[in-house]
Parts: sequence; C-alpha cells; structure tokens
Amino acid sequence: MPPFDVPRLIADIGGTYARFALETSPGEFSRIASLRCAEHADFHAAVSAYLKGLADTPHIAHAAIAIANPVEGDQVRMTNYHWQFSIEEMRQRLGFDTLVVVNDFTALAMALPRLSPADVRQVGGGEARMPSVIGLLGSGSGLGVSGLIPAGDGWIALGTEGGHTNFAPRDEREIAILRHAWKQYDHVSFERLLSGPGLELIYRALAEHAGQEAEELDAPKITQRALDASDALCVETLEVFCGLLGTAASNLAVTLGALGGVYIGGGIVPRLGEAFDRSSFRARFEDKGRFSDYVAGIPTFVITAEHATFKGASAILQAQLATLEEAPGAGLLGQIRRARPGLSPAEARVADHVLAHPRSALNDPIVEIARAANVSQPTVIRFCRTLGCEGLSDFKLRLASGLTGTVPVTHTQVKGDDSMLELGAKVLGNTASAILQVRSQLNRDMIDRAVALLLKAGRIEFYAVGHYGVVAQDAEFKFLRFGMSSCSYTDPRLQLLAANVLKPGDVAVVISNSGRLPELLEVVEKAKARGAYVVAITAGQSPLARKADVALIIDHVEDVSTHLPMVSRILHLLVIDILAVGVAMQRDPAGLIAASPQDRLEESSAEASPARGGARRAAPGVSLASPLARLTSHSR
Repeated sequence: MPPFDVPRLIADIGGTYARFALETSPGEFSRIASLRCAEHADFHAAVSAYLKGLADTPHIAHAAIAIANPVEGDQVRMTNYHWQFSIEEMRQRLGFDTLVVVNDFTALAMALPRLSPADVRQVGGGEARMPSVIGLLGSGSGLGVSGLIPAGDGWIALGTEGGHTNFAPRDEREIAILRHAWKQYDHVSFERLLSGPGLELIYRALAEHAGQEAEELDAPKITQRALDASDALCVETLEVFCGLLGTAASNLAVTLGALGGVYIGGGIVPRLGEAFDRSSFRARFEDKGRFSDYVAGIPTFVITAEHATFKGASAILQAQLATLEEAPGAGLLGQIRRARPGLSPAEARVADHVLAHPRSALNDPIVEIARAANVSQPTVIRFCRTLGCEGLSDFKLRLASGLTGTVPVTHTQVKGDDSMLELGAKVLGNTASAILQVRSQLNRDMIDRAVALLLKAGRIEFYAVGHYGVVAQDAEFKFLRFGMSSCSYTDPRLQLLAANVLKPGDVAVVISNSGRLPELLEVVEKAKARGAYVVAITAGQSPLARKADVALIIDHVEDVSTHLPMVSRILHLLVIDILAVGVAMQRDPAGLIAASPQDRLEESSAEASPARGGARRAAPGVSLASPLARLTSHSR
C-alpha cells in the first residue's frame, strides 16, 4: 500500500455543495468543509478556495473526486450544474501527481464493503446472502443508482444512469402525478420525482390533483413540514416520495439480482430518520406480484455513515495508486530507489530529483533536469543508462507508461442526441485515448526490425483492402518521396498477381484491422513463398500477425463490424509515419543506407526471424538505437 507520507485530498461534488476533506491515514478524514458551488466560478476555484482556507496548506500529491455526474474519459461536464473541466488539465493546474475523478455513486458503492453495522440502519426484513450483488440508490439533486458485483477478493462498481429509467405509476394518484409532469417533460424518469426538485414537483402535482393552491415551497421546507406534521399536503408528498423510492429500489433489486441487499444513500433519505422507516417504502419494495417473496428476502438499509462517499473515493484512489505501483513507470521509480545507494553522488542527485518530481522529469528537457539536480547533462545520460535505459528518451517512455495512469484510456459512445460540440469532443477524445493506448503497447524491437527490412528492401509493396486502402496509398507516396521503389495494391486480384512476382529480399507490408481476411492471408503465403519478407500492421493474436515476419500490433476498441473505421485508420496511418520517420533517420543525405548492403542484409535477417538470421549485430558505424526513441528525442 502506498504510504500516507502526505495527506490526500478527497472531495464529494454535488450540484449544490462541494465537500472536501484531507485523508491523513486510511479512513481518517480531517479538515472537512462544505462550500457552496454557486459561490465559486468553477471546480478549480472551489478546490483552490478550500486549500487556501487551511491554516497550513500541506502539499497534496494525490486526490480523488466523487462527482454527481457520469465520468467518461478526460472531459467532465456536470449534468446538474455548469462546471466542466479536463481531468488531466486540472491535475496539472493543481500540481497533483494523481487526480482520480469518479461518479459519486460509484464511489458510494465502493464504500459499502467498508461500512460497519453502526454505519447503516436496516429497514424491514430480509437477510443478505454473501457474496452476492449489492444494489445502491439515493436521492439528492438527482437520483443516483449503482451496484457492486463480487469479483474474487474485491468488487466491481457499476457506473450506471439508472435514475433515468421511465417512471411507472402504481395507482390513480401516481397517474395524476405523471400527467402533471408531462406538462413539463416529454420523458418522465424516476429522477424527475425522486430528487430534491422531484419533491417539489410531487407537491405541486398533488395540490393540482386535490384542487388546492400550491405554495412556493422548496424541498427542505416540504420535508420539514412533513416531518413535523404541520401540513397535510407535505405529509402526503413525502409519503408518495418514499413509496416511489420503494418501487425504484425493488426494480433495482430484481434487475441486478441484489441478494446482498439494497442500500439507500443520498442527501434526502438519511435525514428522514424513523419517518422513513414508518413510511410505505418497504411495503412498496415488497409489492412485486409473483416476485414478492423473492424481494421480501432481500434486506434494505439506510446509510447513516457521515463520510461514506469519502471512504469510497479513497478506496478507488488507493486501488489506482496500487495499480500505478505495479506499472512500468512506477516500477522504474522503485528501481531508482533500490539503485540509489550504489549511485555516484552526482547520479544520486538526479535520482533524488526524479523521485521528488517525477512528472517534471517526464516533461522537462535534459538541460532543465541537469540544472535542477545541479549536475552536467552527461551525468543525466549516465544515470539513465545505469537503469538499463538507452538514453533519456527511453527513460521518459518507461516513466510515462506508469505515470500517465491518471488519464483514463476509454472509448466514449457517440449518441444521437449529442450536440456538435459534444460530438466533436467525443471523436477527438476517442482518437487521443486510442493513440495513448497504442503508444503504451508499441514494441520497440518490432519497429527496429521493420525499419531494417524496409531499408534493405529491393522493392516495397503495400497491401490493404476496403477503407484501409488509403493507408496503403499514403505509405506508397511517402516511400516514393524517399526514392525507394514502392507500390500499393488495394484490388484483391491485382494483389495476388503482384505478390506472385515479388523477389527475395522484397518487403510486403500488409495492412489489416482484423488480420483475418482470406485474400490478404493468401498474399502473405505467396510473398513468403517467393522469399519476400512480410511486415504486418494488424491486430494482436490474429492469423496475419502470426504469419508475418514482423508484426506491428494495433489493438483498440472501435467496432468496425458495425461502423465505418475512423480511429483504426488513423492509428494505421500513424504506424506508417513511424516507419517512414525511422527509415528517413537511418538514411544518409544521398538517400543511401548508412551501412553496406551485406551488413544490412545480415542485420535485418537476424532481426526479422531467428530462423533466418542468428545473433543480432550492429553494422559498422550504425547505431541500433530504436527509431521510436530517436523520433521521441528529435521531437523534444
């Protein structure tokens, strides 16, 4: 477990209040404060105000934010408030090493296994059967719905939007409420009624149904009048509210098979106390027709713990940090700690700087790293090589693979009702996420082998079909500009004819998203039979990847069986660019290979296939440093 050497910031952001705390040890929260969202321009302003309000502001390295909003990818836009922000940009502005942002009910769900019996109150009968699925819902500014699925020794939290399921009336009174709601909303969900604004809507609907004039009451006033029984209409409103919540909880129980129980959280129910226990909630929960006996055996609990969401957010942050500890970049930091006692004094200063400021070391040029550590630039390079890295660029790639774990790599579904701004952000976000994922999966040795084969090839031919034909044509154009004999084929009949006249030492680059097309696999067989090498840009574990001499793997989440390829085509084009840059950087100004043909032949043969080569060796005057590393160094 990563130690609590410094406090961690934990926050619970709703549509009205933003609650903050410092976690000083596991489950121990202090400096708790609630800020009104309306008093702060944006999320950054609220966090900054909290930190400035601390008497002695500590350094915060890690933070977890639970927010009343779906969290998909890097961009967060609150549903019930106007705040929006980029997670990674916010992490950088606040100076955190780690910033985890999750849905508030996902966080609350993850808190459930950590709650003691004193943190909950059972309402009605039933007994939990464990390990089983657990359901969770709760009302506040909206209706949150989640669940927990047991998975080995842990749990998987469901991030759902179940509060937006259709409201189903049970009797004439509830039908009247639905008719009233239809005057404002085309779609009436449970959230429209089981929330703070929903209480107000029920109150107005019942007043109209009874032919009364509704007062201008907000949710807190309606609740208070109901609890002190000073207003009959408010009492009825709260009773209807609790009954509808019973139906919603029962629906969740049968949908998830939540034999582990259903828990009620949020900002409304826990404040109702015994009035909720006496309400129609449990009766409506068990009112399930043929499945009444089934739900009667499922217990329901009200969460009474004051800081339950904090506990869940902390658990998710802890899991994230544990994952980063096991990641290559975090492993590199551990390697530095272990190696430090044996380093020279100058190299130890570099080690101390990297351990104290890993993200600065990731982004700063060598001159800045050397200045910060008070060493020379060659010392920085020696330090990197001491750790087994080829140089600073290789060191940064290994470090980045672990430290970028705070940026979720996800694919966000484009929806029909998205605005043009939302659509554009999702398409760009999906592409950026896919590029980051592929970057972490690139095999440097395979890139080296592919570049070496291309450099010594007598002829290079690019094969692709369908939507990926443009990738092959783009590659042909790039390599023709180098003065290298190349051609692209996108017609299956021409592909077979072309492959049948390849010569030994030629290279066929086969581009296929699935790696399973029979016509391209036949091209591979013919090319290899002719003595040509095959470089594949394709999916991992595919027939094409297994047949190729060199496989450059592109795995991503785009479903091209039901959509036109978008992200996948960009990823394939980027791999072509990497190969082109790699080839360009290993050729001399005259366009000739920077080694003798025989040396190149022996080198690339050894790299492409152990059966064709032998031990890898460098040609005279040629560095075998990765083209990818050179490209990274050049770009910096």
